[in-house]
Amino acid sequence: MSRFANGLDDRRDFIGGSDARIIMGSDGSEIVRLWREKRGEIPPQDLSDNLIVQLGSVTEDLNRRWYERVTGQRVDDVQSRVRHPINTWMAATLDGRIVNTQAVFEAKFMLPWTFSEEAAAEKHMAQLQHNMWVVNARSAVLSVITGGGKWVEIILNADPIYQHLLLTAEKKFWRSVQSGIQPGPVTVEAPRPRLAAVKVVDMTSSNAWADLAAIYLRTRGAHRDHEVAKAELRRLVPEEAKEATGHGIRAKRTKAGAISFDLVEEDANAPMQ
Repeated sequence: MSRFANGLDDRRDFIGGSDARIIMGSDGSEIVRLWREKRGEIPPQDLSDNLIVQLGSVTEDLNRRWYERVTGQRVDDVQSRVRHPINTWMAATLDGRIVNTQAVFEAKFMLPWTFSEEAAAEKHMAQLQHNMWVVNARSAVLSVITGGGKWVEIILNADPIYQHLLLTAEKKFWRSVQSGIQPGPVTVEAPRPRLAAVKVVDMTSSNAWADLAAIYLRTRGAHRDHEVAKAELRRLVPEEAKEATGHGIRAKRTKAGAISFDLVEEDANAPMQ
């Protein structure tokens, strides 16, 4: 297995977070390229002409400082490289870790016209779950600056199901590197990322929301009166009564003591008592 003396040979000795994204992807040619790179058959990919990658690199320090300023949290372990204590072929180069929570910190630059929180989380899911696994972190913070002058914080929790699939795929890929058998794309669909519910959404433009909101507002008072009446009726049912009827409703007591109500049709010809 040949080696290229370019100062980056150590990257061929482990699978990192950016490698995890390729391994969990569907681009077979990218997976083969990474496999050949890890085997030392080709040099590492040159990203010096990739403008988006370079923008991410030059804005990383600004991104971290902006995150600290807005959130009041402090980030340390900047650009630290960590190997997994057992699977030593797994490693992570961290943009940092949040001091208070020990969450993994990842700084990214994304274009505004392709940005959404869901797309960002899905794109970087493999990298974040890989890094969380390596350092045994329970959560990760994705700090995104867009070209539109917008900053977004996305919090993702460690996902055991995703991490199991990721670890299985990475083990298979690493065996391919060692054996020389060319790998293919992962055939199992990974779970979609689950984002923390932090959005505030304006539903004014939704007609369905408007119709249901009108019904909710119109019936709110009646519903409140209905619940109060049920509570008072339950108190009126004698303790020894299994069933109580009158004025069109029937109360039934279960063996456990719970009381439920249903409607009954009273016989108009029944004698008064």
